[in-house]
Amino acid sequence: MEAESQRSKGRQGAVLVLDTAIEALNLAKELSSITPVKVVFGAVGVVLTMIRVSLLGFSSVDCGLKCT
Repeated sequence: MEAESQRSKGRQGAVLVLDTAIEALNLAKELSSITPVKVVFGAVGVVLTMIRVSLLGFSSVDCGLKCT
């Protein structure tokens, strides 16, 4: 049980870091005046959001398997 608790805390920390990175990218995208840079910031933000959603999905769904 303790290992599961540590895994959950690690996952929550990763989600927090991803949230911060996504917000920073969104801010950089808004402040940038160079169109190609805006596109890159937007694309990276989408990828990080997908990673974040996958982490949240695995932590809240009981799939009956050992998800690591």
